[in-house]
Amino acid sequence: MAEVMGSILVVVGAFFHFSAGLGMLRMPDAYTRMQAGTKASTLGNALVLLGLACYHPSWSLKLLILIYFVFMTNPVSSHALTRAAYAIGIPMTKKADIDALRDARRDMGDR
Repeated sequence: MAEVMGSILVVVGAFFHFSAGLGMLRMPDAYTRMQAGTKASTLGNALVLLGLACYHPSWSLKLLILIYFVFMTNPVSSHALTRAAYAIGIPMTKKADIDALRDARRDMGDR
């Protein structure tokens, strides 16, 4: 039963990895690509690691620590890369009509 559950988790995690890759290809600009890749790959990594924990119960603690590490570092690194892209002037898609960071900087008097 644990092997079946582990296989299901790994396959669902692989599906999320696939959707992350598809999102990276289909999104119009760097900012939306970053969001699509980060959210889906974070969940995909967690599911694959949980699937591995089902296959190898003795590794469970180490795999849970890895899942925690992925949940803490993926969003933070994605945020840092996106802010760096914004700082060097990589343009947003023309469909984006809201630039919240520009508006926040203007309200703070920082240009």
